[in-house]
Amino acid sequence: MTAISAPNPSEVDQTAIAVSPVAAPIASAASNRMPADWRDFFALTKPKVMRLVVFTGLAGLLAAPGSIHPVIGFTAILCIALAAGGAGALNQWWEADIDARMKRTAQRPLPQGLMRREDARDFGLLLSGASIMVMGLAVHWLAAAMLAFSIFFYVVIYTMWLKPRTPQNIVIGGAAGAFPPMIGWIAVTGEITLMPVLLFAIIFMWTPPHFWALALWVKPDYAAANIPMMPNAAGEASTRRQSLVYSVLLLPLSLTPWLIGGTGAIYGISALVLSSIFLALTVPVGLRRSAEGDAMKPEKKLFAFSILYLFVLFGALVLDRVIANSGWFA
Repeated sequence: MTAISAPNPSEVDQTAIAVSPVAAPIASAASNRMPADWRDFFALTKPKVMRLVVFTGLAGLLAAPGSIHPVIGFTAILCIALAAGGAGALNQWWEADIDARMKRTAQRPLPQGLMRREDARDFGLLLSGASIMVMGLAVHWLAAAMLAFSIFFYVVIYTMWLKPRTPQNIVIGGAAGAFPPMIGWIAVTGEITLMPVLLFAIIFMWTPPHFWALALWVKPDYAAANIPMMPNAAGEASTRRQSLVYSVLLLPLSLTPWLIGGTGAIYGISALVLSSIFLALTVPVGLRRSAEGDAMKPEKKLFAFSILYLFVLFGALVLDRVIANSGWFA
């Protein structure tokens, strides 16, 4: 699910890692520093990523037409959070050796040797399985099926298959982080309609410029881990151009829920303003070229705003629904 790390590249790479000076300290440290603290398990869930996953899932639930019992609604969001945490733990289990080679991820529990890899795997499986079963039994099985597919997509399709093989990994894999608002919506309505598909599409289109801004910034990290992220595999110029293209497409797409009558003016105006700012911040990223010692300020600014963008956009979606239900402007 997120919304939003790197898998084992190949059998040959695994052999190399197994005898490398990177992998050995992981096993050694793990044997010396067990048992793991609860905070290490919490870190496996990628809590910073989970915040956005939970928020967009909650937004989808609150914006959906109809009603849901508060306890069932809370249960649905809890299941989304557990699924995101489980997927994050399985991602870190699979990528532990590669995380150890990247500065950005080297402080995670597994590269630091704070727990056994099999414990991280079992923890991820437990959270994932529990989230699916509770969602099915307490909410309904369509939402549970979508939740299960989102976990499978993130862990197997993205982490294990796409990420080590193609620079388009984040484009296709971005679907994993786009499921939460759809799942939240389905938890209320029990069906898949155009609106939740549009919410999915907005996050799907938002993901490449959001993530590539980071990838341009930490390009040496992915190079060290031998991960074919777009800047490393296709080059900086291509990545910047594609970021601009996705940002251009995001603007009309973000307005579509309003244009089809699925939302009101509060969402529509917010989407127009936010997507215009997003595009304006992407233009310098798309047109510039970095130099030696570049501080990458435009990329950092775009990355920071892209997170705010999604929070505010989906917050406006909820506010729009609340006002419409209250009849304040009737």
